[in-house]
Amino acid sequence: MFENATVTESGLKYVDHVVGTGESPRMDQQVTVHYTGKLASNDRKFDSSVDRGAPATFPMNGVIKGFSEGLSTMKVGGKRTIFIPSAIGYGPRGTGPIPPNADLIFELELIAII
Repeated sequence: MFENATVTESGLKYVDHVVGTGESPRMDQQVTVHYTGKLASNDRKFDSSVDRGAPATFPMNGVIKGFSEGLSTMKVGGKRTIFIPSAIGYGPRGTGPIPPNADLIFELELIAII
């Protein structure tokens, strides 16, 4: 999936499926997003706003670095898959169902910038 991905300096990889329109979110803004998060090692889903049936709204600077970086160049209406290396994810501490040093994959849809 990430063979033709854009790779950032931090190691984040992304593939756009739909490019949205308008502005991209800034770190001082909030966003409303639909997302599904999976472990890159086994494709196991650990969280999904889609499954809950409601998008999530949060501040751009209130999530892991890789998540905000992946959203930072999206535009409203955009859909993207991102690969987050553990160094810009949860790192050696992990959290809940995410083990230490886990690389992550998120499917993102940017619904709104607030």
